[in-house]
Amino acid sequence: MNTPYVLRPAVSSDFEALLEVSRTTFVETFGDLNSAEDMAEYLANNLGHERFQAELAHPDSQFFVAERGEKVVGYLKLNHGDAQTEPKGPEALEIERIYVLKSEFGTGLGHHLLETAFQVYREGRYRVLWLGVWEKNERAIAFYQKNGFKITGEHIFQLGSDAQTDYVMEWAQEEG
Repeated sequence: MNTPYVLRPAVSSDFEALLEVSRTTFVETFGDLNSAEDMAEYLANNLGHERFQAELAHPDSQFFVAERGEKVVGYLKLNHGDAQTEPKGPEALEIERIYVLKSEFGTGLGHHLLETAFQVYREGRYRVLWLGVWEKNERAIAFYQKNGFKITGEHIFQLGSDAQTDYVMEWAQEEG
């Protein structure tokens, strides 16, 4: 049974809930596969209050909140222009995060967030939709491949002292 969600653009008052979902999801997804030290360093440096506030306020980033009832259970972060984690040009849109709490797996929320990214992509008349995903995140890779993304390269994702390989994936949209 699918749980009804409200998907909406984030506002500044969503900050604490989004930060909590970010930190919780990151630990749920990657905590067992990385050292406690590397995880702690990443959370402090990349998902700390100051950095996350700057991300939320960046004019070239968009956040979409997923709520079930009164609770934030996931979100989508998109980047274009200077906000992209690597330069792909003005015609590119990056999906930096689709974060869904583990308790919401299997409800279709990830797909709804991805559909929101496709809508922004189409409305913005971008030519490239791309993302980076850790080579060991098999669940996410399979999800993206099922939805039309292809591996087109790699880049380094620094997690504490561990330089990890992320696959760069691009959406191979159907012409028509």
